[in-house]
Amino acid sequence: MSERVVVTGMGAISPLGLSADESWQNAIAGVSGLGPITLFDTSEYLIKVACEVKGFDPKNYMHARDARRQDRFEQMAIAVAREAIQHSGLEITEDNAGRIGVIVSSAIGGIESLQNGVLQMEKSGPRKVSPFLIPMLMPNGGAGLIGIESGCQGPAFSVASACASGADGIGVAWMMLKTGMIDVAIAGASETAITRVGVAAFDRLGAMSRREDDPMTPQPFDKNRDGLVMGEGAAVLILELERHAKARGAEIYAELAGYGSTADANHITAPAEDGAGGAKAMKMAMDSAGLNPEDVSYINAHGTATPLNDAAETKAIKASFGDMAYNIPISSTKSMTGHMMGATGALEALFLVKAVNENILPPTINYQTPDPDCDLDYVPNQARETTVNAAISNAFGFGGHNAVLAVKKYQ
Repeated sequence: MSERVVVTGMGAISPLGLSADESWQNAIAGVSGLGPITLFDTSEYLIKVACEVKGFDPKNYMHARDARRQDRFEQMAIAVAREAIQHSGLEITEDNAGRIGVIVSSAIGGIESLQNGVLQMEKSGPRKVSPFLIPMLMPNGGAGLIGIESGCQGPAFSVASACASGADGIGVAWMMLKTGMIDVAIAGASETAITRVGVAAFDRLGAMSRREDDPMTPQPFDKNRDGLVMGEGAAVLILELERHAKARGAEIYAELAGYGSTADANHITAPAEDGAGGAKAMKMAMDSAGLNPEDVSYINAHGTATPLNDAAETKAIKASFGDMAYNIPISSTKSMTGHMMGATGALEALFLVKAVNENILPPTINYQTPDPDCDLDYVPNQARETTVNAAISNAFGFGGHNAVLAVKKYQ
């Protein structure tokens, strides 16, 4: 497991932009993706706001007929994979197609298509259900369609571990590369759960902020945080074995150096209050990357802005880093993107690569009132320039899943 895995391409569609670079530039500028929900009528909902993707038109990426046969999460997955492949300069040929994997995850899959299919059946009967419904709702649909479009014939599948799905998928791709199963991976996630049933279900859990007219939400790690705001989008990294990337003269942006994955075995939705599972995942990621606590320059936190999660994650960081925890800058980019569910870990991994490559940390916006239970350095409200040699990204999900990725500066 000694061969290095490097990042050579990135693609993203997020509430902050329709490309990886636009999303990153708005993140370091502290731009909020918050706005009124426009994807459906919210007149009967307590939740009125979300972090939607703005201006996405699938017909800019595919024929209108194909767009009608794909769920929104699949459309975005195809778009970001195309951007990442182009960014990397990777050429997929008959000779290398079998050595390229596609691990593009989704926690929920085509929830809008499933919702609409059920409504159509209730309205008009089972014979009116779309013959494309199954391909539109299955969580591996994005991975399958990317493989079909690009011609990749290596392993192609989706990982589902709730809000850790994107990070776990990238971690699984890393392991497949390290063991020599493939030479290249198209790895990331896509999620579009801002739908009628999606928003209603998350609200019924009691996990969401119900502030209707407050632009200062969500508020990760703030004393007055009151819940998450839903986001949507997709992100993909092109991962390669170092020798493969160097042989084709690819530009290398960072090294994906480690991965950790654990389970709390505690509760189906609530995190373990002591953060023990998250702490173990952080240690696992650092150990696999050959990092000591003092080597870590930055943490991109899970930071959902729920009272339980942020306090538990703070405890997990302290358990992993000891007194060093107070010296490590931490930020939650969900303060700007909202919680993109299964895709959030993939976008935050991309932001981690950008931070390491460009030596700048995105802020935690909307931070106003310190919380005694969350007393670390959360990079409040303004981006920070600093040398970033190594960093980790946390992604924790319902079911007690904990996934952590470690990235190093390539040198």
